[in-house]
Amino acid sequence: MSKKVELLDAKIAEAKLGGGQKRIDSQHNKGKLTARERVDLLLDPNSFEEIGMLVTHRSHDFGLDKEVYLGDGVVTGYGTINGRPVYVFSQDFTVFGGSLSETHAEKICKIMDLAMRNGVPVIGLNDSGGARIQEGVVSLAGYADIFYRNVVASGVVPQISAIMGPCAGGAVYSPAITDFICMVEKTSYMFVTGPNVVKTVTHEDVTAEELGGANTHASKSGVTHFAFANEVACLEGIKRMLSYMPQNCEEIAPSYAYEMGEELRPKLANIIPDNPNQPYDMREVIEELVDAGSFMEVQKDYAENIVVGFGHLAGRSIGIVANQPASLAGVLDINASKKAARFVRFCDSFNVPLLVLEDVPGFLPGTDQEWNAIITNGAKLLYAFSEATVPRITVITRKAYGGAYDVMNSKHIGADMNYAWPTAEIAVMGPKGATEIIFKHEIETADNREARLQVKVDEYTEKFANPYKAAARGFVDEVIKPEETRLKLIRSFKMLENKAVSLPRKKHGNIPL
Repeated sequence: MSKKVELLDAKIAEAKLGGGQKRIDSQHNKGKLTARERVDLLLDPNSFEEIGMLVTHRSHDFGLDKEVYLGDGVVTGYGTINGRPVYVFSQDFTVFGGSLSETHAEKICKIMDLAMRNGVPVIGLNDSGGARIQEGVVSLAGYADIFYRNVVASGVVPQISAIMGPCAGGAVYSPAITDFICMVEKTSYMFVTGPNVVKTVTHEDVTAEELGGANTHASKSGVTHFAFANEVACLEGIKRMLSYMPQNCEEIAPSYAYEMGEELRPKLANIIPDNPNQPYDMREVIEELVDAGSFMEVQKDYAENIVVGFGHLAGRSIGIVANQPASLAGVLDINASKKAARFVRFCDSFNVPLLVLEDVPGFLPGTDQEWNAIITNGAKLLYAFSEATVPRITVITRKAYGGAYDVMNSKHIGADMNYAWPTAEIAVMGPKGATEIIFKHEIETADNREARLQVKVDEYTEKFANPYKAAARGFVDEVIKPEETRLKLIRSFKMLENKAVSLPRKKHGNIPL
């Protein structure tokens, strides 16, 4: 018996060594953790249970029979984060560059299947050179098996991808299907075709960092939702992210102990500038409304004219979608619409109530927007809100003009409660533009056009650029003082916590993609 135990100990030690100490040391020199170090930092101490530690690859072509590593380049298993179960896989770049083989893929698929059966989130720590070329089509089949499970699990359990190194070619599509992607600055990158191929085909000289680095995807493409300075910060970010989410689509997110105190926020009374064209930072409004320090912004550097993220309100998780007047005056454009729609659909999938803070002058005009399908992309946000069945509350802080008023979670598309501040302006368009159309002839024939225009602008503003017409129709439930907003929201979300909606029976809707 003792010899068998010794053999087991030796096997475990061999598996944990990965691709060899020399290669592990090299990885450390690049500022990267090993696959097992990442798992240990991510999960609660001593909670990790590994699955498939002794698995080896099955291919023996092109020299693969000379190097056989236990685990075959990926560490898989389950554990807990803050006491809540999760499944995790962590690719090991020290074994064949983390390349995906048939057995490597099978290990990942196994934990994804377990996650689905047990209603538990899946976290993937990606660090791979791509498909294992020596295995040919079986490696590609392994990727497809993972993609399929990503799709089936979508909306059932949260899926989070962390890119800890290279992620190229077909490998990028698994993270792309998951709910959130995290990247590490300077050490991770994602692209379908690398710099060498790009140069050959398009003659562009570009580095891996410029083409698909964390900052590129955080600000230009929007592919990544979070860019972290290092791997430790990335893993801590994942832990925080999970605190806002339920385990699966049948549950609600955990709530935290909260005692009601002074809920008035006097700062909000003076946050809207007197000049309706002067910007302000909507993040300041958000910070006043949510529990202190609880706001976690998503895609912060992408489509900055809209702000999305998670927060806690009286200890309960909410998702926040807010126009940002400090960027492009808060207009909706293609990227903002896609960003917000994706976030709304995630929150609706996992029972996270939605708070919308509205200050939107309309959709961004121009040929670039029209030719790149602002119609279809704007409709994505409209569709996402319209199909959402979670509690939905809107607060109009200032402008709510045109079709954008409808799109931003209006009462007409199913919002439960709609509040407006006294500074709200709800109209088809801004006073000046509306006046120039309505009173065009009268202004053009006046002796003093500027004076006449201003008189008509003031007249229109008094009649329409306020929240009271909408309130009289019931489109706004209540006009509230800004400083009372937090208290109103706490009470409203509490009132809506048992909301239940039955949608018409169908296979699925056809969102305008």
